[in-house]
Amino acid sequence: MIERVLNALKEAKKVDEIIVAVSQHTPKTAAFARKHSLKVLQTPGKGFCLDARYAIKKLKLGTVLTVCADLPLITSEFIDRVISHYEQCKKPALTVMVPLEIYKKFGLSTDYVFTVEGRNLVPVGVNVVDGKRIKEKELEEEILVVNDERVVVNVNTYEDLKVAKLMLQRMAKPE
Repeated sequence: MIERVLNALKEAKKVDEIIVAVSQHTPKTAAFARKHSLKVLQTPGKGFCLDARYAIKKLKLGTVLTVCADLPLITSEFIDRVISHYEQCKKPALTVMVPLEIYKKFGLSTDYVFTVEGRNLVPVGVNVVDGKRIKEKELEEEILVVNDERVVVNVNTYEDLKVAKLMLQRMAKPE
């Protein structure tokens, strides 16, 4: 799964460096990344947001795209679209979200649901942040709502994995 995400990142025109953040909870991911000569950073393992913040501070990063490793259907085109939107919005942070209805349509699990302007939205695990402003307590944030079914598949359960496999099979079939 991580290989699919890494390939999308490598093919994205707007990504110039890939750093794989790992923790003591993800030794296989660390081994895989090192085997493929990727830059690896050991984080405290306190969760996605806290570990991303740690990495940004530790490495003194500028503009940072964070992508969860369990998004097997993400594409380089989608990544470039997100980064372009961030560049145009002129806000220091961007979170990509999908309407809850899409998750329900596929029976996917959700850890978080946020109500934004009366809509129930689920973060997909793709964000962009101005690392130079990471120490600020709160950043103005742009919410990019997408209806792309491919990025809704964030594999957290066995059922999510089955949905991902079905969608991959469907995408592989010539029409």
